[in-house]
Amino acid sequence: MRYLPLTDADRREMLARIGAKSMDDLFADVPEAARLKSLVDLPRHKGELEVERIMGAMAARNMTASSVPFFVGAGAYKHHVPSSVDHIIQRSEFLTSYTPYQPEIAQGTLQYLFEFQTQVALLTGMEVANASLYDGSTGTAEAVLMASRITRRNRAVLSGTLHPHYAAVVETVCAAAGMEIVTLPARPLSREDFATLVDDKTACVVVQNPDVFGSVRDLSPIADIVHGKGALMIAAFTEVVSLGAVTPPGHMGADIVVGEGQSIGVGLNFGGPYVGLFAAKQQYLRQMPGRLCGETVDADGRRGYVLTLSTREQHIRREKATSNICTNSGLMSLAFTIHMSLLGERGFTRLAALNHEAACALASRLEKVPGVELVTPHFFNEFTLRLPRPAHEVVHALAGKGVLGGVPGARLWPGEKAVENLLVVAATEVNTETDRVKYEAALTEVLS
Repeated sequence: MRYLPLTDADRREMLARIGAKSMDDLFADVPEAARLKSLVDLPRHKGELEVERIMGAMAARNMTASSVPFFVGAGAYKHHVPSSVDHIIQRSEFLTSYTPYQPEIAQGTLQYLFEFQTQVALLTGMEVANASLYDGSTGTAEAVLMASRITRRNRAVLSGTLHPHYAAVVETVCAAAGMEIVTLPARPLSREDFATLVDDKTACVVVQNPDVFGSVRDLSPIADIVHGKGALMIAAFTEVVSLGAVTPPGHMGADIVVGEGQSIGVGLNFGGPYVGLFAAKQQYLRQMPGRLCGETVDADGRRGYVLTLSTREQHIRREKATSNICTNSGLMSLAFTIHMSLLGERGFTRLAALNHEAACALASRLEKVPGVELVTPHFFNEFTLRLPRPAHEVVHALAGKGVLGGVPGARLWPGEKAVENLLVVAATEVNTETDRVKYEAALTEVLS
C-alpha cells in the first residue's frame, strides 16, 4: 500500500531491534480498558453523500454553544472573537514558511511572534516569554520539568485547586521523566499547608489563580513559603482574560507562569487547537522550553527579527534539549496577537471588567434559588455552586430546558463524593441579561 510500505518481515525486524515481541507491546502503557477490542462500530464504507448525511445527522444531536445560553468554562471559554481576526490571519505577510528557519523570508512570522512574546510577558508580569506552547496543560508539565532542571530536585507538589486535567498531564509527562508528583485533594477554598508539604527535595509547587473553582487569591504568601524552602512557584491560569483584572502572577512572586490563551482570538474549536502561554524570570531563560524570537538589525541597520533561542531537540544535540516539543501553536498565537492588538490595554481591561460584571450578576441571581449555595465568594468570571443534589443530574435537566449550565464536579473528578454536588459556572461578555434570567428560571424549576 502507498501509505503502509513496510512488509511483515520489516515489522518483525523493527520489533526485534527494540526488544518487543509484538505490536501490542508498544501499547503497554495504555490501560487495557481504553483499548478497542475490535473495529469501531461504523459501516465499512459509504459514499461521500451518504457520509455527509450521516455526519450531519450526528452533529444535529449536539446542543451547540451558540444555540442556547452557555455558561460552561473550566478551561475553555466562549468569548466574542472579532471577524477581523480571521481576516488578518489570512494576509500574505503571514503566509511564510511554517517554521521560520530563514529569517530573510519569514519576517512576518517572526515579528508577530516577537509581539506575542511581549504581550504575554506584560500580561503575566514576567520578564521573558517564549513563542508559545501547545496549550495550558502541556505547558504546565513543561514548567514542572523546567523547575526540576533548575533546582536539581525531583519532586513537585500540585495544589488541589489546579485544574485536574492539567494535573493529569503533569502526572503523565513527569512520571515518565522519573519525577515524584504529589497531587493534593480537590477542595474549594482549601488553604493547603505548603510549609509542611514542601521539603528540601521539592522542586516546585504548582498553584492556579483564579483556581479551577473560580476563587481568586493572593499568591504572595505561598511564594514566600516556597522560596524559603529553595523551591520554585509555578502559577497557572486557564482564563487569560482574568489578567486584565487580577494582579499578574509575576507581581506575586511566581518564578514561572503558564496558562491557556484560548480566550483571546481562539474559538472553542471542540477543545483545540489552543495556545499555551509560558513566561519566566530572565535568570531561567535558558531552561525555557520551546523557542524565543528576538529583535536585531541587519547589515544596513534596518530592524529585523530572528529566532534567538531554540533549546529544543530539533535544533541542538538531543541530550542538551530542554524539551521535545517541536513546534509552537503558530496560527493560534497569531490570532491571539491580532486580537490583543485590536483590544489594546484599555480594551483588554474593559473586557475583563465586563466578564466580572457578568459573573457577579449571574451569581447574585443563582444564589437566590432555594437550595443553592455560592461556595466561592471571591471570583473573576467563574464561580462554584453547591447544589442540593448531584450536579451532573442538574446539568442534564438544565440542558433539557435549553441551558448549558456549567461543569459538574463529577465531570472533573470522577468518583469523588466530596465534589459531587458542586457545579462550576462561567459567565463571559457574550451572556445577556436574558440568558441569566432563563438560567435562574430553569434552575429554580429543576430544583423545585
